[in-house]
Amino acid sequence: MKNSLLFSILLVGLCSQLSAQRLPTTNILAFDLKPIGDSIYQFKNPKFLTGFNKQGYNNQPYFMSDDELYITVQRSLDTTQTDIFALNLRSNALTQVTATVESEYSPTFVPPAGGSDNQQYKFSCVRVEADGQNSQRLWTFPISRANNGEAAIRTIRNVGYHYWIDYRDVLLFLVDNPHKMVIADTRDESTRFITSNVGRCFQELPNGDIAFLHKMSEDTWLLKQLNTKNYTTKLITAALPGSEDFCILGDGTIIMAQGTKLFKFNKGIDTNWLEIGDFSYYGMSNISRLAVNGAENRLVMVIE
Repeated sequence: MKNSLLFSILLVGLCSQLSAQRLPTTNILAFDLKPIGDSIYQFKNPKFLTGFNKQGYNNQPYFMSDDELYITVQRSLDTTQTDIFALNLRSNALTQVTATVESEYSPTFVPPAGGSDNQQYKFSCVRVEADGQNSQRLWTFPISRANNGEAAIRTIRNVGYHYWIDYRDVLLFLVDNPHKMVIADTRDESTRFITSNVGRCFQELPNGDIAFLHKMSEDTWLLKQLNTKNYTTKLITAALPGSEDFCILGDGTIIMAQGTKLFKFNKGIDTNWLEIGDFSYYGMSNISRLAVNGAENRLVMVIE
């Protein structure tokens, strides 16, 4: 049981809680993004966003608005925890959003319920709790930081990653052997199993389906889409070998990284992945997570 727990925590990058080891050094770059036709993209005005912590861990970028980026940070001299920070890309302001003895990961906006009584916008994250068991639960917090938040789902303690379908239902990556993808209802904490052996990245397609990575075998990774109304899945395309993270533009174009290069695929246009940029010039060795803002004029990438 102890070995299984250790494997699970390591898998989602939470080893600092168990062994007090510093997480890998990662940084975040931003570019102005401009599509030129169906196959050419311009990446201009590079901006290094994590100079405040360039020897630390800076990861899991998420646009809360066109100009505000939430990220997961572990300071270079901190070997015990991560916190959520906010970067305003227009004013260059940096704000620490959480400052706890526990670790928070994967900040995500919670869709509002609607109606005049819903004025409290929230974000969510996975918290590694200091309960002696390293429970990984999904928590929500007011964006205003008016209070210390609460567990969105109390009974599920092995959450790795998540994506909100609406204000009630959330898609969860559950750390297990094998790892599972389920849809959880936050009202009664019930779950619906979808499939196993999935990747950590969930992104919404223009039709409302959720794209995800299905690891069929060690060598066969497929991008698929989940219909959240009838729970059926269908193939989009084979993923780039060894690549797990991606983002999606408003026209359905999927952007994925492999090494220092970016590729695009649009099911309605392309038959294969098409290279759209090589960023080796910036001295990086690998691009992992990607995020694009709602206006689709800015792309950020996590680099090693």
